[in-house]
This record gives sequence, C-alpha cells and structure tokens, in this order.
Amino acid sequence: MTPRHHLDPSTLVGHAAGSLSPEVSSIAATHLLACAECRRALALAEDVGGVLIGQQLPPQVPAADRDELRMRMLERLDQAGPPATTTIPPSQPDAPDRLPQPLQPYFGPSYSALKWRWMGPGMHYIRTLGPSGGTMLLLRIGPGRRMPVHGHQGSELTQIVRGAYDDALGHFAAGDVADLDADTEHQPVTAPGEACICVSALDAPLRFPGWFARRLQPLFGI
Repeated sequence: MTPRHHLDPSTLVGHAAGSLSPEVSSIAATHLLACAECRRALALAEDVGGVLIGQQLPPQVPAADRDELRMRMLERLDQAGPPATTTIPPSQPDAPDRLPQPLQPYFGPSYSALKWRWMGPGMHYIRTLGPSGGTMLLLRIGPGRRMPVHGHQGSELTQIVRGAYDDALGHFAAGDVADLDADTEHQPVTAPGEACICVSALDAPLRFPGWFARRLQPLFGI
C-alpha cells in the first residue's frame, strides 16, 4: 500500500501541534499508519515546531500567537523542501479483521462486529459523535455505486480503508486520504471489485445541491 493522496501540510502541522479536534486527529493518525511520506513530513513538522516554540514563545501562548506560530511552521516547512528519504518504519499492521487502532475507540475493534445501518441500495453507514462533538462517519459502499453530489459546510478528512473510489479530484484507493475544505464539491463513484470502506471526520453537515438528498439528510444525520 503506497498512498498517492496525502494530508495537507496545514493538517500535518495541526496534528504535530495537537491543535486538531480528536475526531480529525484520529483520521490523520489512521493515514499516518499507512503513509511513510506523511510520517516523514510529520517528523519534520515536529522538529520545526519544537525549535520555534523553544526559542520564541512564552509558557502561556495567546490564540493569536498560536495562529502566527502555525503560519511560521508552514513557511519553514516550505523552505525546507521535500522531506528526507530516511525510512521511518510504520506501526505493525492490524490483523485483517481488526480496524486501524485510531478508529477503535469510535467503532470497536473489528470489522466483523460492526453494526451497519442501511443508507440506500448497496450503501451502509455507522455514525458516531466524537468527544468534541464532531461527526465520525464510517461508510461501506458497494462497487460501482455513485454517491450523491455534495459539498462541505466545513472541512472533511476522509481515509480510504478498503476498496477505492473516483471523483473529480482523482482515484482514491486504500491508504489514500481526501483532505477537503468548504470549497470542494464532488461525487465519489466506487470502483469495481470490492466494496469501498472509508471513514470521515466532519466538523459541519454536508451540503447537498439535490433536493432528494437534502430531504433524506436529517434521517442520516450527515
């Protein structure tokens, strides 16, 4: 598994700084288990952040200064160029029936014990709220299915766990992450073969331009 779609640098910086919500951080951690490139970038972000905090910030940092630190970390990461090619070993892979460890507090330890809810033909979901009130959404979409066109009122971080889908942003396979903001509107179509299982952290409800999907949205709580 070699991911081709990665965490946005600002997400990596937020994860390194501990400023992401627990829900978003759990998706980022799931991606990091599979992605050596993002683990190297995270190590660089942690190094840069440690230097900046140690040199220039007082013990209690106002919110405005934290925002400035975040921007400076991103600038330093851009100046540093691509991460070094030093190999950082991943965590031990989970057994085939076990969910990635960062997802287990939300959905339990195993795929076989998941209690899926019907969403539509070939589509099932599990929805739960995280400790900060954000939505965690686990989806299982059968092969060759077309999801409704939707946008985002906030941000969405989605990790593909099994299977694959295609949309206007490209082909997303197991291990890839879709790091989306409120400007993104797309329509995922699952690839032939196996069902696509993906997990998302949402900080606001989705935005559906179609009236039928909007009518059903309150029923599914997304």
